[in-house]
Amino acid sequence: MTRSLRLLTGLLLVLVMAAIAVPVASHVAPAVLAVADPPPPAEPPVTPALQVPPTSVTVPDLVTPLSPAAPSPDPAALGPALDAALALSGPGSFAGTVVDSADGTVLYARDADRAQPPASTVKVFTAVAALTFGRPEARLQTSVLSSPSAAGALFLRGGGDVLLASGPSAPDAVVGHAGLGTLAAETAAALPAGSGPYTVFLDDSLFAGASLNPTWAQGDIEAGEVAPVHALAVNSSWLEEGRTGGPRSQDAGLDAANAFATALVAAAVERGITVQPDVQRRTSPEDAVALAAVESAPRAAQVARMLEVSDNYLAEALARIAALESGRPASFGGATEALAAAATRAGVAGEGLAFGDAAGLSARNAVSPAQVAALVRATTTSADPGIAAVAASLPIAGLTGTLAPRFTAEDPDARPGAGTVRAKTGTLNAVTALSGHVVTVDGRLLVFSFLAAGLDGNTGEARSSADHAAALLAACGCR
Repeated sequence: MTRSLRLLTGLLLVLVMAAIAVPVASHVAPAVLAVADPPPPAEPPVTPALQVPPTSVTVPDLVTPLSPAAPSPDPAALGPALDAALALSGPGSFAGTVVDSADGTVLYARDADRAQPPASTVKVFTAVAALTFGRPEARLQTSVLSSPSAAGALFLRGGGDVLLASGPSAPDAVVGHAGLGTLAAETAAALPAGSGPYTVFLDDSLFAGASLNPTWAQGDIEAGEVAPVHALAVNSSWLEEGRTGGPRSQDAGLDAANAFATALVAAAVERGITVQPDVQRRTSPEDAVALAAVESAPRAAQVARMLEVSDNYLAEALARIAALESGRPASFGGATEALAAAATRAGVAGEGLAFGDAAGLSARNAVSPAQVAALVRATTTSADPGIAAVAASLPIAGLTGTLAPRFTAEDPDARPGAGTVRAKTGTLNAVTALSGHVVTVDGRLLVFSFLAAGLDGNTGEARSSADHAAALLAACGCR
């Protein structure tokens, strides 16, 4: 009996231990297993795309056609509103005009025939000239040539591309589409292994005449607004690649040639080729043949770049190319003649029209709002893809280029123009200009040009007034 009691006691003990072990195991075992074989980390929660706040405004790539039946503003209602918007409390005054793009009706005119310096609005004329005498798909070639009559000489010939990169070509870019580093590599590959020594000569003879316009202010040159114009340049002659401001090279052609020579020396070493690092200037012989070449972005893309950032140097280069393609010399005179000829072809009245340069820095430029508006209207109605590309390349208010910092929420009176106003800006010490086109709230396409002259320390006020006037066009049915 004692033995039976011991067995019973032991059985009860086992049962008690089991009862305790099961819940303990249920809590401990998962922790032990988690340490030995941890589960995969949980995916972080994903915010649905529609709930992600935007960081910028996307430029639309599809625009619905405008209805020809869309109502046009009533001049009697539009006039007083624009007069109020364009009033200046400080010195100077505005001249301006608004034209219906569809039928050419003048909806507003305020000293519209007053010829005056238009500042960088001149670049619209430059753009039209570049795409009147050249096709949108045309490209500029920078090449390296050799000649049987000049043994050991390599000629770097500029073809007018002033948006070169010093390094490799960037096929998806406009600035740097053609790279001097790529050109050097292709040149080294085209030369016989172990050959040399070679000397690099710069041939930038494509552009003729003076490289500096005598009507440019010395202060603009010193500030980097413009520089001596050559037939090739890295980054539009700005010394720091990737920038659109600051000091410019005073010999962009030679600087580009030195960048090419440095890259060629490095590329040639790998093939046992000897290249002298120093560069000299010399025109290539008539019997010279191409060894290698790189091509720029298409003409239309370069024109768009020029309008977007208001690049004075690029404007002058494009104008010289237009002069060449129109049968004129690639000089300041030939370029300004090409601008006038293209404007006449587009239907702009020539009386009083004068050009001193292609960038808008010259005091000899004289254009009226009516003439600017006539040219802009031609770009909005032309069936020529090149001319039409100019209208589509103007900066967009609040979004792109020189208009990106304008028409913002910080200026409520200008905000209605954001995304609908497309225009070329212009500013000199005594001048502010804004010219382009806008779709009204009713869906009517209007062309406008507002040019202020006689300013003295109040260009900021005039700039705001022009913005307010253009925004008024966007928001006002005015009937």
